[in-house]
Amino acid sequence: MAVYTMAHIDVHDDEEYGKYAVLAGPAVEKFGGKFLARGGETVVREGKARARNVIIEWPDMETAQAFYDSPDYQAALAHGLPAAERDYLFVEGV
Repeated sequence: MAVYTMAHIDVHDDEEYGKYAVLAGPAVEKFGGKFLARGGETVVREGKARARNVIIEWPDMETAQAFYDSPDYQAALAHGLPAAERDYLFVEGV
């Protein structure tokens, strides 16, 4: 069953977050992730908004979690986490 990353992000250090993006993209590709949305226009109709939103499709939950825990993505997070406020979750598809 497909699984989706839903990430909602407010970046407060563009330079450092840029380093995250350089490393994160290849890590997503390495694990077979597919970007479905990546920072495009967002219209909030209810709830709290963040400036940037990302959706990534994964083949399954095991792959999604292996990606997150991988050394490649952890290296990216060393730059991303200090540079932004984020909500990052995995959701099973239907």
